[in-house]
Amino acid sequence: MARRDLFTSGLEMERSEQISRRETMRESAERISLNKRIHEHGEHFKRMNEDSLMHAPEFVIKPRSHTVWEKQCVRLHCTVSGWPDPRVVWYKNNVAIDPIGNAGKYKLESRYSVHSLEINRCDFDDTAQYRVSAMNSKGELSAYASVVVKRFKGEIDESLPSPRHGPVSEYGINFQTHIVDKFGVSFGREGETMSLGCTVIIYPTLHLYQPEVQWYRDDVLLSPSKWNHMHWSGDRATLTLTHLNKEDEGLYTLRVTTKSGYETYSAYVFVKDADAEVERAPGAPLDVRCLDANKDYIIVTWKQPAVDGGDSILGYFVDRCEVGTTHWIQCNDTPVKFARFPVTGLVEGRSYLFRVRAINKSGMSRPSRVSEPVAAMDPSDRARMRGTSAPWTGQIIVTEEEPAEGVVPGRPLELQVTEATKNYVVLSWNPPGEKGLEGVMYYVEKCVSGTDSWQRVNTEIPVKSPRFALFDLAEGKSYSFRVRCCNSAGVGEPSDPTEAITVGDKLDIPSAPSKVVPTRNTDTSVVVSWVASSEAKELVGYYIEGSIEGSNVWEPCNNKPVKATRFICHGLMTGEKYVFRVRAVNAAGLSQFSPESEAVEVKAAIASPAPPYGITVLECVCDSMVLAWKQPSFIGGADITGYFVDYREVTDGVPGKWHEANIKAISDRAYRVSDLKENRKYQFQVRAANMAGVGIPSLPSNTFLCEEWTIAVPGPPHDLQVREVRNDSLVLLWKPPVYQGRDPVNGFYVDIKEADAPEEVWRGVNNKATEKTYIKIKNLKEGERFVFRVRAQNKAGVGECSDVTEPVPALTKPGTKEIVVDVNDDGIVSLNYEFCDLTPDSKFVWSKNYEEITDQSRLTIETKGNKSKAIFNTLGEEDIGIYSCLVTHTDGASSSYTLSEEELKRLLEVSHDHKFPIIPLKSELAVELLEKGKVRFWLQADKISANGKVDYIFNEKAVSQGEKYKMNFDKNTGVIEMIMESLTPADEGTFTFQLQDGKATNQSSLVLIGDVFKELQKESEFQKKEWVRKQGPHFIEYLGYEVTPECCVILKCKVGNMKKETSAHWYKDGREIKSDEHLGFTEGVLKLEIAQRDSPADTADYADGLIWRRLKISKKDAGVYEVVLKDDRGKDTSTLNLTDQGFKDLMNEVFSFIANSSTPLKITSTDQGIRLYTFVSYYNDLLQVTWHYKDSAIAFSDRIKSGVVGEQLWLQITDPTEKDMGKYAIEFNDGKGGLRRTVELSGQAFDDAFAEFQRLKAAAIAERSRARVAGGLPDVVTIQEGKALNLTCNISGDPVPEVTWLKNDREITSDDHCILKFASGKFASFIITGVTTSDSGKYSILVKNKYGTESGDFTVSVFIPEEAGGKKK
Repeated sequence: MARRDLFTSGLEMERSEQISRRETMRESAERISLNKRIHEHGEHFKRMNEDSLMHAPEFVIKPRSHTVWEKQCVRLHCTVSGWPDPRVVWYKNNVAIDPIGNAGKYKLESRYSVHSLEINRCDFDDTAQYRVSAMNSKGELSAYASVVVKRFKGEIDESLPSPRHGPVSEYGINFQTHIVDKFGVSFGREGETMSLGCTVIIYPTLHLYQPEVQWYRDDVLLSPSKWNHMHWSGDRATLTLTHLNKEDEGLYTLRVTTKSGYETYSAYVFVKDADAEVERAPGAPLDVRCLDANKDYIIVTWKQPAVDGGDSILGYFVDRCEVGTTHWIQCNDTPVKFARFPVTGLVEGRSYLFRVRAINKSGMSRPSRVSEPVAAMDPSDRARMRGTSAPWTGQIIVTEEEPAEGVVPGRPLELQVTEATKNYVVLSWNPPGEKGLEGVMYYVEKCVSGTDSWQRVNTEIPVKSPRFALFDLAEGKSYSFRVRCCNSAGVGEPSDPTEAITVGDKLDIPSAPSKVVPTRNTDTSVVVSWVASSEAKELVGYYIEGSIEGSNVWEPCNNKPVKATRFICHGLMTGEKYVFRVRAVNAAGLSQFSPESEAVEVKAAIASPAPPYGITVLECVCDSMVLAWKQPSFIGGADITGYFVDYREVTDGVPGKWHEANIKAISDRAYRVSDLKENRKYQFQVRAANMAGVGIPSLPSNTFLCEEWTIAVPGPPHDLQVREVRNDSLVLLWKPPVYQGRDPVNGFYVDIKEADAPEEVWRGVNNKATEKTYIKIKNLKEGERFVFRVRAQNKAGVGECSDVTEPVPALTKPGTKEIVVDVNDDGIVSLNYEFCDLTPDSKFVWSKNYEEITDQSRLTIETKGNKSKAIFNTLGEEDIGIYSCLVTHTDGASSSYTLSEEELKRLLEVSHDHKFPIIPLKSELAVELLEKGKVRFWLQADKISANGKVDYIFNEKAVSQGEKYKMNFDKNTGVIEMIMESLTPADEGTFTFQLQDGKATNQSSLVLIGDVFKELQKESEFQKKEWVRKQGPHFIEYLGYEVTPECCVILKCKVGNMKKETSAHWYKDGREIKSDEHLGFTEGVLKLEIAQRDSPADTADYADGLIWRRLKISKKDAGVYEVVLKDDRGKDTSTLNLTDQGFKDLMNEVFSFIANSSTPLKITSTDQGIRLYTFVSYYNDLLQVTWHYKDSAIAFSDRIKSGVVGEQLWLQITDPTEKDMGKYAIEFNDGKGGLRRTVELSGQAFDDAFAEFQRLKAAAIAERSRARVAGGLPDVVTIQEGKALNLTCNISGDPVPEVTWLKNDREITSDDHCILKFASGKFASFIITGVTTSDSGKYSILVKNKYGTESGDFTVSVFIPEEAGGKKK
């Protein structure tokens, strides 16, 4: 049973497994079948779907490389497959080829997948690597081909670029090049230095990659030279013209080339003539070139100057200078009028420089710029020399074989006259055809037409060049010419003669241009076009001149001829009207001027606007976007009437076709583009339009995804504008964001930074968000350039930043004016703004709170000329705000005026005063006293008309003209006055003047009561008495005194109304001291000098210039002085009290003069000690002085004494010691604080003084103790023979001196005949008992001690009485 159950369960398990396996197999089969159906369905869908045909581009046939000759055409072609159809672009050296920018040079074709590039008239510049790039949404593929342009024979173009070697490290990078900080149209003068520069920004920046920077002038590549210095710093390209000449004038172009393309910028440079060395001399010629250089012959050409100095140019002188020297040699003796001259006589193998000077009757011009150096050598030799350095393209040079010797040359070939003028004829020919000849030279022969006589021209020296210029031919005659070859082997046969040619100018001066038409261009330039000269051979170009209409002063517009028939004349004055004229120039000279053009006013022409820029998205929803953009930098000279927006879809990076978003122009710089597809990408472009038309579209914007914004913060503000730019402030305006975010915008933040500063230095202008859409930014640094941005905020936070503004310099433009508020006589308030530099299209736009005023219910706008006025209809609180005025079509001229509550209150008060005017007063009613004590009441009105009137009121009652009151009203000065003879008690009260002038009134009152009235009445009576006093002789200035610098005291008084009969009497203490009568003046000064005098009488002096001797003043001069003037008209008295305090004050003033005259305190030494002293100009015994030692008064003693000697005040310190060192001072007492003179007796000063004292003391002792012969000896003693001689003298000295006697300078001793004695140390005796004739002679006594020696001499003469005549021996 158990086994049966076990078997049954096993069968069931097996059956169950089989069922499960079948189900698994069925599910697997169904899954395979389903996958197969899905795959088959997908394959079918792919076959039915267009996308299955897409594949990347493939080159079926690639372009092939070519090698061609110059001026041939070459075509590169290829076949490309791919779906969608690939877009094919051709590149030259990795720079995209622009067939429009190089019209006629390149031609591109694409037909049936076959694409070709045709290069017309190849030149060396076309040698390059060419790349064709095919691109579609599936990928990009390129193919390469090289074109090599070869030159058969000729000069080497040194401007050819060298080939580029090595891998292109920047391959695959798309560079963006921007040229900023550009140079503008420039003006220079010959001799100056000029620099042109631009900043170049290349993105992305590669450290080792440098672009190719080239400079062009008139489309000719410039190379570095002594005239042109080029510099590239990595971000700035600079061209320096080191020494300007007119050759440097032209259109300069900077070209910056990268692998991704190139950018160019051009501007014109004008060069004026340098100041002439001679007045009215012509300008210098220009563009000196050397042509057809041979072994001994060169043709020099040049261009005539535009300025002839006011007189016709007589001709030109050509100078040459050998390279390596500075010696210039004039090549022609007489001036040539033709601008081409053959120079002969050159030394073969040497190089030369040439220059040209023009001359007219006023003088010689400055020399032209020197030519490039040129060598005098055979052209084939020059080609051979150049052939050694042929370029890498492989130039073909054909050279000659070595010459053979001993062969006579054949006939020259192809002789012809290449140039003929009335001054010279130029012949040219080819050497003989035989090769291998030794150096050939030539003889030229001429023959007058009609004869068979041939004359050799160069008889002495044959010419080496196959060119020859013949001079001194007769003008008007016909000649034929032939040439013979010669060498050392002989002279060959002559060439075929030329046709007969008549000597004369073959090139005529061109005819005058015609139909000169000027058209407006910019504010400082005009485009001038004209019809070319109808008869002009070998035309060099045209000169244009301009003149302000009516001035008849013509100035050249260009100093270098232009070949086109259209030229832009720059540097004109805006607003002036100009006329123009043109003349043509060739080598023969300058044509007549064309007829003058019509006058044209210099102002900007109307053109279509430049493209807008800065396209941004302000809001995005599922099917539309709101765009914003910035106004074009150039609006074309007319208001922008609207904008047109285009959009295109971008799929997988491939842009589609453009579609118009709006048919009708929109005036705002924001627009919602509708009917877009969600989650699709779009690009946009905007075009601006004005009355001249629709401008070119902007660059395509960035690619924007159309998806609904769901961020909580607001979008960026837009349309930022800068106004009212000043040195330290400006106003920034903006519009709120279109996208508000989750909540409404509740404020804005403004950020600022310097334009050149990095992004990290942005800083906020306002810490607290402002709800307004404008802000005034202050405290800017003058001259600095700033940029700004704005952010909006709501409750969720601060949103994205707006676009950054253009850099704005903080500078007040010249001529900037502000809004001025004015109130007229009717009380009407207005805002006035004036702008002088209006353009014809300028308008004044008034705004309140920076929103244009369109409702004139509160303001009336009036504009007349360059002034605009905003008039308040009814000024009130509703008008509070910021009022601004903007002038359109200017450089941002604007100003604002803030009407605050305080300003409103002030203006209402002013308006009320104007409505109900008050006559303004310069001064209120006042009173003053006149002569005789008259009382004058007066006031002055500031402004009053001739119709004004006045009412005079006293205590509310009108008073009128009469005996008591005299009225006067001067309407010119506005002075109103009322005069009363005197005041009585009845006149106490209130005086009022009431004024009226039309509707204007005013009054002023003066109250005279109480003490004020009494004082005025008292003063009136006093003035009346004074007048009576002054009817006779009187004192104008009463008696006073004056102390002169010499300390003289003079009493003086000024008197008036004097006559001859008037007398003056001086009194002192009632006693008359002087009487003067018949004074000879009507007004003057009486003077009396007071002093203690030796003479018994005092003397008075007057203003007649008398000078009195200086005497000392003392107490005896104190007293009461009086002066009495009297005559028949009356008398007047003046008294001066000079007693007690009066005399003390007088002496103090004298002492002050004495003290100020004192000299600085000085130190001297004596044999007794040290003395301090000062000098005064005058000493008075009453002067009190005090000596101080260390700021304490000195107590005098026997050792320290003071005294006066004359004008010297001294302090003597006897036997000084170091204790006497310190600061000493003398103080003069003048009753006002005194004057001190100090000296420091210490340090070196004390040491020097003490040493001097010691020296003087020793010297005094020595002088006192020195041996002396005090006296007693005569000079000569005459004595009779036999008599006794006895002489005695006094001797002094300590110690007692030694005494020695000498006779005839020989010492003698005492004996019986000559007795010598010295007694008591004081008396020396000389005794001869009986003199004889032998005692005659010179005797001396010599005394000596340790302090010195002294001698005394005498002569003894002995005579014999018996001798006749009493002769002396």
